[in-house]
Amino acid sequence: MNKELQMRATINQKLIEMGERERLKELLRAKLIECGWRDQLKAHCKEVIKEKGIENVTVEDLVAGVTPKGRALVPDSVKKELLQRIRAFLAQHST
Repeated sequence: MNKELQMRATINQKLIEMGERERLKELLRAKLIECGWRDQLKAHCKEVIKEKGIENVTVEDLVAGVTPKGRALVPDSVKKELLQRIRAFLAQHST
């Protein structure tokens, strides 16, 4: 395992152990709803289903078609806030 993957795994483990990962997920969920991301993505899902036809769309197709758009629609301010919180957590809990 390369160093970056090992570091990510260690950080993720620490976030999980301390309960911070769940708090961050809740914060992200709230921020995405607040900024309208969820509604935008829901509309995009409906568009994809309408284009392909409900009978011709699998969950896998929908996820593959919507994921890139979903990631692109996350506001930079939300990404920055999460990153700041993760950095603050790591600074506070570094060993």
